[in-house]
Amino acid sequence: MTEKDMMSDIKDANLSYLMLAQQMIRSDKASAIFRLGVSKEIADVLESLTTAQLLKLSSTNMMLARFRFDDCAILNMLTSYTKDRHLASAHAAILMAGQAPEAMA
Repeated sequence: MTEKDMMSDIKDANLSYLMLAQQMIRSDKASAIFRLGVSKEIADVLESLTTAQLLKLSSTNMMLARFRFDDCAILNMLTSYTKDRHLASAHAAILMAGQAPEAMA
């Protein structure tokens, strides 16, 4: 994969993420805030972005979506726990709900 291909893929992923996030926020803001792991203020900004602003923001050379599983226990629970998959997912959701939402620094 060339650098140009990687940058193009990042831009595509960013646009898909932003469009999905905006749709989720407009549909059910409280649920979207939890699922996206963002603050209400960030959700409000994402909700208000125009199509042109989404395109401009997605064109950055950095991934906008953040990998949320900084806690190895949560990541291992979601990927390796085999006894009761539904229970593991519910437990991981409870642990993640206790984490503070991300804010732009």
